[in-house]
Amino acid sequence: MTVNQAQVLIRAVEEADSSSRLLEAVQQLSAANLTEAIPTLIAALGYNNPGAAVAAVDGLIQIGEPAVLPLLELLDGYNYGARAWAIRALAGIGDPRGLETLLEAAKNDFALSVRRAAARGLGKIRWEELPSEQVQPAQEQALAALLQVSQDPEWVVRYAAITGLQELAIALTPSHIDSALQILAHFDRRVEQDDNLAVIARIWLAQKEIVDYTKEILESQADETVTTLVSALDIDWQATLEKLYARKRREEPLREGDPRKFRDLAAAISRAIAV
Repeated sequence: MTVNQAQVLIRAVEEADSSSRLLEAVQQLSAANLTEAIPTLIAALGYNNPGAAVAAVDGLIQIGEPAVLPLLELLDGYNYGARAWAIRALAGIGDPRGLETLLEAAKNDFALSVRRAAARGLGKIRWEELPSEQVQPAQEQALAALLQVSQDPEWVVRYAAITGLQELAIALTPSHIDSALQILAHFDRRVEQDDNLAVIARIWLAQKEIVDYTKEILESQADETVTTLVSALDIDWQATLEKLYARKRREEPLREGDPRKFRDLAAAISRAIAV
């Protein structure tokens, strides 16, 4: 593509006079995969046009590594919508240079959409691009942040953190099996404490994915600890599913006339009669 053609696509975004034309122009610019388009695509994240923002995020992810520094430098500290889209782009690229930004956003940003995007991104970091001596400390930072964010007040953020923890656990296996087991133990505690069924179901799915992957890795290795570890990872998924259904039934409102609605009243009457 010539420089003139690139300028035409960029100008089409800048001069779009309707939402539909803006969307079309950003989609075409994103599809062109041009490094020259990075500033324009980043600007499109703040145009209050979700369709255009999605297209811009896709374009930035496709461009990849060259978009990381501009995203970090142009991150909008005031427009939380644009910031959320930028975090989503950084998360999708997975470049470790975005780690500090994702850590800070996941733990402390006031906008739940930003925390959610950052939590997902922490599980997608391409750890192999870090110097070997930096990998473990960076993964420990991500693990600590995701353990914290998995208790966020907003269930959608907790859901994203569970997804991030699943991907991190798989990245940690088999070199750091203890960390993967730590994540599974944390999931067990969260199942008991969380009050959102979608989050609980996502935790159980994450556990299954981690266990299946870990077993596959362990069983391919000739190691004396394999049998013990595989046994430790065994989970009765049928029983788990039944627990979910039972909890859902407990949380459903009782229908009119259901005798359980009058259980406390009946117990009180019985005590009064006994006196």
